[in-house]
Amino acid sequence: MKILLAACNAKYIHSNLAVFNLKAYAKEYDSQVVLREYTINQLKDDILKDIYRCHPDVVCVSCYIWNITFVRELMQDLRKILPDVPFWAGGPEVSYDAETFLGKNPAFNGVMVGEGEETFLELVKHYVDGSVTLEETRGLVYRKADGALQNNGWRQLMDLSKVPFAYENLEDFENRIIYYESSRGCPFSCSYCLSSIDKKLRFRDINLVKKELQFFLDHKVPQVKFVDRTFNCKHDHAMAIWQYIKDHDNGITNFHFEISADLIRENELELMSTMRPGLIQLEIGVQSTNPDTIRAIHRTMDFPRLAEIVNRIHSFQNIHQHLDLIAGLPYEDYESFHRSFNDVYALKPQQLQLGFLKVLKGSHMKEMVEEYQIVYKEQEPYEVLGTKWLPYEDILRLKMVESMVEVYYNSGQFQNTIACIEPLFEDAFTLYEKLGQYYEKKGYSEISHSRMRRYEILLEFVREETGGSKDAITWEKVADSMIYDLYLREKLKSHPSFEKDQKPYEKAIWEYRRREEIPKTAQIEVFRDGRVLLFDYENRDPLLNNAAVREIQL
Repeated sequence: MKILLAACNAKYIHSNLAVFNLKAYAKEYDSQVVLREYTINQLKDDILKDIYRCHPDVVCVSCYIWNITFVRELMQDLRKILPDVPFWAGGPEVSYDAETFLGKNPAFNGVMVGEGEETFLELVKHYVDGSVTLEETRGLVYRKADGALQNNGWRQLMDLSKVPFAYENLEDFENRIIYYESSRGCPFSCSYCLSSIDKKLRFRDINLVKKELQFFLDHKVPQVKFVDRTFNCKHDHAMAIWQYIKDHDNGITNFHFEISADLIRENELELMSTMRPGLIQLEIGVQSTNPDTIRAIHRTMDFPRLAEIVNRIHSFQNIHQHLDLIAGLPYEDYESFHRSFNDVYALKPQQLQLGFLKVLKGSHMKEMVEEYQIVYKEQEPYEVLGTKWLPYEDILRLKMVESMVEVYYNSGQFQNTIACIEPLFEDAFTLYEKLGQYYEKKGYSEISHSRMRRYEILLEFVREETGGSKDAITWEKVADSMIYDLYLREKLKSHPSFEKDQKPYEKAIWEYRRREEIPKTAQIEVFRDGRVLLFDYENRDPLLNNAAVREIQL
């Protein structure tokens, strides 16, 4: 008997913690359970061939918002070549409408709903030795022999500490992100999120967590991404983990956490201030700063407190912060989102994610579609197309803002240039809005551009916006800022068209290199304002990966 656990991830670098947990929990049947990971970028024919040649007796596949269409199409074809093999689905994309899913997808025999470890173990027992029947297994919705659907109801939530450690063999995860959970559930009730449905918070035993974190540290794993929905909702639990990774820092491993910033306490801040730069990074969901929106989505957030915490952490200069906004929420029109963006942008996070509402099955937001006049895409990811407050035309405008923020802010490649240009505009949002409009007007938005071309387009945009005026800012300042940003990342093979002519300084630079024994890998650049800067690529900022820079005299 061979039971195949299949995952179709978004990218190769991702791994699927859920299927590894299922396999680990069914360890007594380890020889019967085979795990395969694929990506939605692979050819379906290659996946079909691989699954077929596994000769599975049962196929169980993990379903999410990013892979459901891919999985459905794959299983429809797989059913034709494995007509007698039972197919089971599991995961959040099928758990909340299992009967509807089975009605529309005859290739599947059943769905494992909700938390899957114990349900999967009993399903394995059913197929391997018949010690458990489908009728007595909670957490299943399946087709009976007569074709009728049987719903056994959801299973009682389990003790998280009973789930075995999934990463004993790290060879399977080389060059991939390690996902880890120390808790399940969420104390909040955000209407757009499925985590709000599971109100029972459960925490993995802290001694077990420390042991498993040490395993990652001992193996010098590059990054461990905690999937806890609100990692710091239990102060003692979060503090113990942060203290442990600080005390046992190996100088390499980075840990990523999703947190609620306004819950952070003073002793946590004090601890964070002492951490190695790059040891941890924080993802903080703001979503909106409109009080009416926050109330409508049942979110708990004190924005002034959040801003205070983010600014404190920013002052430490050792922690990467990623802040999130969601467009398309109730009571948030274009101008309101404009204000929310500026509020969050002013906090200067390393990344600002401008996302769009996804209307998820099982969420409260799905129930409010009619009242809020939400229209959204029929296919996953069920992204918003408009609301009572935000028509589709405004969605399109925000899409261009999002694109410009990704390129010119989140990439980290234009930091000084953007700071130089911002004073030209009413506010930060207006800068990205007008830049997006410029891209569309020039036909640039549908074209893939090199990094250098992005700088050239930005310079064109500034010239047009200022109309040649040098009152607020000069071309020389913008061009020098661009050169500075370019050389922060790498030594260029060719000189940009907007660079100050370096030929008059070549002899002096060569003599300085020889006299001071400057390595060839370093870059020395003379700027229009008279500064001479040395970019040292052998010493980089651990947070931003920028070269160390110092001013020199030739």
